Amino acid sequence: MAFLFCIVNGYLQGGYLLFHAPRDDNKCVTSPQFIVGLIMFFTGMVINIHSDHVLRNLRKPGETGYQIPRGGMFNYVSGANFFGEILEWWGFFVLCPSLPSLAFAVFTTCNIGPRALQHHRWYIQKFDDYPKNRKAVIPFML
Repeated sequence: MAFLFCIVNGYLQGGYLLFHAPRDDNKCVTSPQFIVGLIMFFTGMVINIHSDHVLRNLRKPGETGYQIPRGGMFNYVSGANFFGEILEWWGFFVLCPSLPSLAFAVFTTCNIGPRALQHHRWYIQKFDDYPKNRKAVIPFML
């Protein structure tokens, strides 16, 4: 299903950008909207990649059991990888506003946002020493 979703999403995003997106090459890359969207997208991507790295390296070789992720955005939210991906795709929407990019940003938020909340509740139940000030998915808010 994930493979099929990626094919359909790639087709919709690419098809819109190639065949339907309005073009104004002189203004596009210097507009505040483009710059903000680009910053949001790449910030989300860096957070996502770093968070996945932290999660992959929680256990040392031969170790078993669960660990509390620490460092980077994990200092602020339980679902740092989820936050990074959500930020990434809302940044893409700001960068390239269209119905397909909005749909993907909303779908991503609605799909992995609840997963982040579920992970946060699990961490709180599993670990007595889980950081009390850490939020689920949006720093300082949720």
